[in-house]
Amino acid sequence: MKIYQNSSEPIYKQIAAQLREQILTGKLKAGDPLPSIRGLAQDLKISVITTMKAYEELAAEGLVTSSKGKGYYVNAQDERMLKEQHMRQLEKNLSDAIYSARIAGIGLEEAEQTLEMLWSMDEG
Repeated sequence: MKIYQNSSEPIYKQIAAQLREQILTGKLKAGDPLPSIRGLAQDLKISVITTMKAYEELAAEGLVTSSKGKGYYVNAQDERMLKEQHMRQLEKNLSDAIYSARIAGIGLEEAEQTLEMLWSMDEG
């Protein structure tokens, strides 16, 4: 796991985003334990409170569950929930892209062309 101290994104958000991606892509599966809060905090040289905040965010999204005295575990993900999580991420990324396009003076038509080009490149 990588964190960037000079990022504008808070460290707990960086941690949550990386763990979320691992869960949504299936790298972390239902029942898998997350690293211990203290252990992860030590590894990343950050506060336990920061790690706890990241885990609580994932719990609030329903991706993980806390087990008293045992830590956090990945929840089973149903297809609807996975699609919803991916849709939320897509909406966030598109909102960021729209913001960047507007700053750069790029119109909707040019943005759509760029999206279509990237979409077709990714299809192989």
